[in-house]
Amino acid sequence: MDLTAAHIAGIAATLAVITVVGVYSGRNIKNNADFSVGGRKAGSLVVAGTIIGTLVGGASTIGTAQLAFVYGFSAWWFNLGAGIGCLILGLLFAKPLYNTDKYTVPQMLAEEFGPAAGPVSSLFSSLGIFLSVVAQVLSAVALLTAMFNMPPLAAAAFSIILMAAYVVFGGVWGTGLVGIAKLLLIYLSMLVGGTIAFSGGGGISGYMAELPAFPYFSLFGRGFWVDFAAGFSLVIGVLSTQTYIQAVISGKSLKEARAGALISAAVIPPIGVAGTFIGLYMRIHFPDINPALAFPYFVLKIMNPWFGGIVLATLLIATVGGGAGLTLGISTILTNDIYGRYIKKDADDISKLKFTRFMIMFVLSLTLIFIMGNIKSMILNWNFMSMGLRGAGIFIPLCAALFFKGRVNKNFAILSMIMGPLSMLAGKNLLPENIDPLFLGIAVNFIIILMGFGRETLNKRASKKISAVDFSRQA
Repeated sequence: MDLTAAHIAGIAATLAVITVVGVYSGRNIKNNADFSVGGRKAGSLVVAGTIIGTLVGGASTIGTAQLAFVYGFSAWWFNLGAGIGCLILGLLFAKPLYNTDKYTVPQMLAEEFGPAAGPVSSLFSSLGIFLSVVAQVLSAVALLTAMFNMPPLAAAAFSIILMAAYVVFGGVWGTGLVGIAKLLLIYLSMLVGGTIAFSGGGGISGYMAELPAFPYFSLFGRGFWVDFAAGFSLVIGVLSTQTYIQAVISGKSLKEARAGALISAAVIPPIGVAGTFIGLYMRIHFPDINPALAFPYFVLKIMNPWFGGIVLATLLIATVGGGAGLTLGISTILTNDIYGRYIKKDADDISKLKFTRFMIMFVLSLTLIFIMGNIKSMILNWNFMSMGLRGAGIFIPLCAALFFKGRVNKNFAILSMIMGPLSMLAGKNLLPENIDPLFLGIAVNFIIILMGFGRETLNKRASKKISAVDFSRQA
């Protein structure tokens, strides 16, 4: 379906406003600390905007409607799991994270488990986040091709250019302030779209009259273990990902940091409800369309054209903003844990800022090259693999580093970081299709950590005894 002049006007106006906000936000960047963690000046809304600006992307909007079109309320798990993850982040993780003097997850792990933990965690964390960037670009490609009939590779290149502009000039300030503007636009778009879909389908009674209760009105319509794994992967993904942790650290106080995470926990799940009803509406009224086009077609066919243009631009911003925020997370890890530690140990703040911006461009360029051979791949496959790699390798060791300092042997911790992700990857070929390989990765990770629990304390006690014996002999 072609865009009308009203659609184009709405799109142009929305993109212009967001561009102005992004350029303005770049004026706050004076050094690498400002760029990476906002100089610890961010209020709760900026913290929330940064988290939401990354979590609410193509998967939580276009992807939710797509999955709801096929399975119904199973689609809510992406947003629901993300919301639960933010709730735990605010209630349990905010304080120990905020009180650390480290910027990145690998730095936190290296401080607890030794220098070797840094490169290992950086590798799997960056790879996992990179796969999410790929997924966001693929989401943008689907949207752009539907809107403008662009060739897929041209759409990929255009989306990457937008991601670079989105974050290079603003860092967390850019993603945070733009995240606030995007939050308002998404809520307006989803509120209007969800209301139209809900009322247009005759409310709950109307939908239940048209669609069977299972699978469409069950949270486990794809099977308990499949949907539970989907939600669980989002929870541990949020708690293991640099971008969301970085947002908490950027808060100007612990209270503001915690409030930002809790605002995100409250804001994200309702977006999924609206997207689910949009998918169900399209299932009833346009059952023969490609499920991936459920949301864009709803906007083009059902909504007022001018407002529909605003919604389309908002969806594009949500997708591009998600990829931009994740790219910033990778770049921060590589700058602090590779460049600053191994390449140029005496790098000043300006040098680190330049390298961070260079890495943003490098990661996005690599994404474009990678997508050339995977342009038709499934978006959700990339998302699940991404969350699995991050969770299976990082989550439990990070919990040990934050809550059980000095209690886990560093060799066991490092081994768990390696074997967890490798076990998950192996499980994709070894386990039945109805069992998510994430469970195997987490189980292996947990068992190895458990084997090393308490050994660090015993080793330290033994060292003290040996030192005491040596001292008495010398005396």
